Amino acid sequence: MLIVLATSPRVAPGLLSWEAWQALRSAELVLAAPGHPQLPALEAAEIAYRTTDDGPAADLPAGAGTVVWLPEPGADPAVPPRARLLRGSADLPGAHLIDLVATMDRLRRNCPWDARQTHETLAPYLLEEPYEALDALESGDQEAFREELGDVLLQVVFHARVAAEREDGTGYTIDDVADGIVAKLVRRHPHVFADVTVSGADEVHRNWDDIKKTERAEKAGRTGVPAAADGLPSSLDGVPFGQPALALAAQLQRRAERAGVPADLARLEVDDVGEPDGSGDHIGRALFQLVARAREAGRDPEMELRAAARSYRDLVRAWERS
Repeated sequence: MLIVLATSPRVAPGLLSWEAWQALRSAELVLAAPGHPQLPALEAAEIAYRTTDDGPAADLPAGAGTVVWLPEPGADPAVPPRARLLRGSADLPGAHLIDLVATMDRLRRNCPWDARQTHETLAPYLLEEPYEALDALESGDQEAFREELGDVLLQVVFHARVAAEREDGTGYTIDDVADGIVAKLVRRHPHVFADVTVSGADEVHRNWDDIKKTERAEKAGRTGVPAAADGLPSSLDGVPFGQPALALAAQLQRRAERAGVPADLARLEVDDVGEPDGSGDHIGRALFQLVARAREAGRDPEMELRAAARSYRDLVRAWERS
C-alpha cells in the first residue's frame, strides 16, 4: 500500500497530524524528496527513510508493505492509482500571507526597482490602488476586485518591509502592523472580547467613538502633543486632511454629528437662489452644503458624485458613437 503524505510549506516541520505520525512509524519504507523539510523531524523521531528524485515508483521493492512517500511540500501531489492521499499538515486561513511576505522580502533583495523604493516613492500608490479597487467593485467584476485587493494588500506589506530595514529605533515589521490592528479591534469590540452588552449596531458605533475619544486623549498624554492648537481634544482629531476634499467634508460632518455638534453648523450661509458670485469661497461653501444635504438624505456624497461621473461618462461615449 502506498500512502502519499502531503504537507504544507507554511507549517513548521514536524507539526504533523497524529494520523500522519502513525503512518510514518508503522511504514515498512519511507521515501522522501531530497532536502525535504520534514527530514530532520524524521531523524529526531528515529524514523528511517530513503531519498529519491523519481518518486515512489522506481524505489518500491517487490512485495513491499506500507510505503509512505513524502513529495515536495506545496501543491497537490500526483497520486498514483490505488494509492492513498494523506494530508499531514494543512494551512490555516490566512497562511498564504506568509508567501506574500516571503515574496516581498525576495523582491526587496533582488529586484533593482523594488530595492530602491522608499515610503515617499510608494506614497502615490497608497491613494491609487484603493481607488482602482473601488472602481473594480463598482464595475461588478468580482475577479477584478479580488485582484485589486491584492494590490492594496501589497502596499501594506511593502511599507512594512521598508520600515523593517530601519535601524534608528523607528522600524517595525509586518507582524508589528498585524499586532497593532488586532489589539485595536479587540479593544474597540468589548462586546465581543469582553463582558460589555450592546443592544445593536448603533450602540456598537457609539461605543467605538467613545473608545476612540479615550484613545486620542491617552495618546496626547503620552506624547505631550496637544490634539489642537488650544490644547483641548476635539471630536475631529485624527481626521486626515490629505484625503480628497469631498470625502474630507463628509468625514468631518460624520464625526461632528456623532459628537452631537448641531447640524446647522454644516449648513453654511450660501445663496440658494441666483447665480454664484464666482468666488472660490462661495463655490467651496456651496459644495460643503451639498455634502450636508446628501448626508441628510442618507446618501454618501462621494459615491453619489462617482455615480454622476459614471453617468456623464456614458453620455459622452454615447455622443461620441453617434
